[in-house]
Amino acid sequence: MITALRQHAARYARNIRGWRTHRKIVVIESDDWGSIRMPSRKVYEQCLKAGYRVDNNPYESYDSLASEDDLELLFDLLNGYKDKNGNAPVITANILPANPDFEEIEANGFQKYHYELVTETFKQYPQHSRCFELWKKGKETGIFFPQSHGREHLNVSLFMQDLYHGKEEALFGFNHNMPGSIPKENPDQGNKYVVSLEYGNPTDKEEKLSIVLEGLRLFETLMGYHSKSFIPPNYIWSPDFDEQMATAGVQFYQGQKKLKEPRFNGSLRLHSHYLGDNNEFDQINLMRNCFFEPTLFGREVHAVDKCLKDVQTAFRMKKPAIISTHRLNYVGFIDERNRDQNLTKLTRLLTRILKWWPDVEFLNSVQLGNVIAAESE
Repeated sequence: MITALRQHAARYARNIRGWRTHRKIVVIESDDWGSIRMPSRKVYEQCLKAGYRVDNNPYESYDSLASEDDLELLFDLLNGYKDKNGNAPVITANILPANPDFEEIEANGFQKYHYELVTETFKQYPQHSRCFELWKKGKETGIFFPQSHGREHLNVSLFMQDLYHGKEEALFGFNHNMPGSIPKENPDQGNKYVVSLEYGNPTDKEEKLSIVLEGLRLFETLMGYHSKSFIPPNYIWSPDFDEQMATAGVQFYQGQKKLKEPRFNGSLRLHSHYLGDNNEFDQINLMRNCFFEPTLFGREVHAVDKCLKDVQTAFRMKKPAIISTHRLNYVGFIDERNRDQNLTKLTRLLTRILKWWPDVEFLNSVQLGNVIAAESE
């Protein structure tokens, strides 16, 4: 009872401040597309055999490059729904255009980092050769809208430092084509190597900004347009980066109520945001206020009902419903049951949204940002 009341209060708290609208807008934001995680079921079993409890971490258990089947099944589902304007639900797919090039890094004796484009990574996986073409097809049909999530989901400086010094979880991950691994001693800590924008000194901070900016350039090279929005990985971000991001064309930040800024003493400074607030460079913050994460939250059996309550609260507070739903919910490459069960739940979620709010409108993050910007002038 107490937990339910806290969840109810939190829903309203997320929606108190910021831009409002009478329109029933639904935006679906999904992170991590293109990044590697668990390469295969075989590697998953090897991790367990070596004592790495990857079975206790959803990202290590289920997350991987989405296969052709994963994409096609998701796209078919989305194409089965239409809003009042005839538009299908669209996933703002926040992508990472690069991954570590393990062969080149090893050839250089862990002295220098090398990356490869995700198009090359796709070629190395057995059911992924058409994935980039599917990305582009999804963009053309209006159901899959790629935006930038950085360059790679990897803390390059930390990874290279620990590889050079022979740290066990870094080497184990590297030898299995993973971005590091969770620690054996305390697996609940998760994989620290995927926290890509954490830094501990001024030089590392500048390197992180340069990586993000290069990620934007690679995004434009791959997709043929620049990303107008950006979502900081792990919600870690320094406002010191805003000016150069604005110069690079980023107008909108996806995110949540609080972003975390690393400090050189190892602590974090929290920055609060609300929907529609902007900074001195006129960049507008979007804020996720709904959550559909059935895999992330321990195979959540009530994921549909909880997300519907989030949407209902957002609409009652005259806010768009911005739904957070990570890639791992839709990947079946490691375990098909994960994908299939969650696609069934997504079907129920979209069916109920359209039934309860027939005047709903599906927009991507940039479309929502443009609406807020136009009404704020």
